[in-house]
Amino acid sequence: MLNLVGRGPTFCDGISRRSFLKIGALGAGAGALSLADILRAEAAAGSSSQHKAVIIVFLGGGPPHQDMWEIKTDAPSEIRGEFNPIATNVPGIEICEVFPRLAQVMDRCAVIRSVVGCEDRHDSFMSYSGWSQRELRSLGGYPSIGSAVAKLRGPVDLSVPPFVGLANVGVWKNPGEPGFLGAAYKPFLPDGQGMANMSLKELSLDRLKDRRSLLDGLDNLRREADAAGMMEAMDAFGQRALDVLTSSRLVDALDLSKEDPRVVERYGDGKPFQYQYDGAPTINEHLLLARRLVEAGVRCVTLTFGRWDSHGKNFDLVRDHGSKLDQALSALVEDLDVRGMLDDVTVLTWGEFGRTPRINNGAGRDHWPQVSCAHLAGGGMRTGQAIGSTNRLGEHANGRPVHVQEVIATLYHNLGLNPATTTLADPTGRPRYLVNVPAIEELV
Repeated sequence: MLNLVGRGPTFCDGISRRSFLKIGALGAGAGALSLADILRAEAAAGSSSQHKAVIIVFLGGGPPHQDMWEIKTDAPSEIRGEFNPIATNVPGIEICEVFPRLAQVMDRCAVIRSVVGCEDRHDSFMSYSGWSQRELRSLGGYPSIGSAVAKLRGPVDLSVPPFVGLANVGVWKNPGEPGFLGAAYKPFLPDGQGMANMSLKELSLDRLKDRRSLLDGLDNLRREADAAGMMEAMDAFGQRALDVLTSSRLVDALDLSKEDPRVVERYGDGKPFQYQYDGAPTINEHLLLARRLVEAGVRCVTLTFGRWDSHGKNFDLVRDHGSKLDQALSALVEDLDVRGMLDDVTVLTWGEFGRTPRINNGAGRDHWPQVSCAHLAGGGMRTGQAIGSTNRLGEHANGRPVHVQEVIATLYHNLGLNPATTTLADPTGRPRYLVNVPAIEELV
């Protein structure tokens, strides 16, 4: 953490050795890792020549698949629900009436109506990694895609963490786990301690930049360094770490006052927040922040939008959450397109499972892991498609089941990582594939 004020032995400039050694860990998240570690990893792997990125909008609680992308017009009333389908700008593809704006950008999107492999548990783990939490639990579990890409690709810009998590509230707030990669690859949480630790507090910028005087005070550490260039390397990484700490790029990206007010208005604010309970609010601005973060150099942004656990009042909830998602997600797709970013940025919107075909006595739908759904946009994919379907009652995948791992594999593919050949070493040194299945062939 950037904690430059502390007790203990001090140097002649009043800075304690203990506090100086904390410079470079930006609190929670990507930033909980040592900056020197980031920089060494980046130096070893080399910078990516292209900035590919993913934005994952997690619909925590489990969205109702049959009330979003595949309306069951032929099902009996106790299953069909209250919504009607509407046409999109792709002939033959219809989606729910609460998504009129997304219907007009369907040519730049794809919907998957037959996602399988979900677990009956409220958790974002599988939606961010493709794996069950049970897999490799003794080693820490598999990493989320954000942590994996942070490890494999490093930062695009040294002053911006490669993995950022938003919407750090509610029971489904987990932005993605680093798994067996360790805490160094956690996401940076800008609304948490990470941002607080980026302030310089009582130390002036000039004094921070005077790294030479700080390094000269580390007599004991210098004596421990060998003669093989270790101190020179530490000095070089220290300089680049200071570049991170003294840059305003990340802070500027998170400041919506710097955005064109007309763009902010297009996204909307998602208020009033309804049906939130113990979940996340429908903060439309988070989708705009995701675009700004990607522009600044972030490779993966995750966010939780709303609380979709509709055991009661399912249709009222979908009208509320769906209309807000319609505005924000369509604005994001158009925004990325106008800026020439859409082919390089993949946007995935989905939840942890689907909802029951039969409507319960509270006008709600309960958990249904047998089949779910997903919405994708951008990423250079072959969009304008509806992939898969469910049977007449929406009970199970019919014809083309798409496994959760296929969706995550598609994200890796769009990031320029081949899921069939790319591995990460677990703590025992054994190579582990990112996922076990290839990307969705219809899209790539």
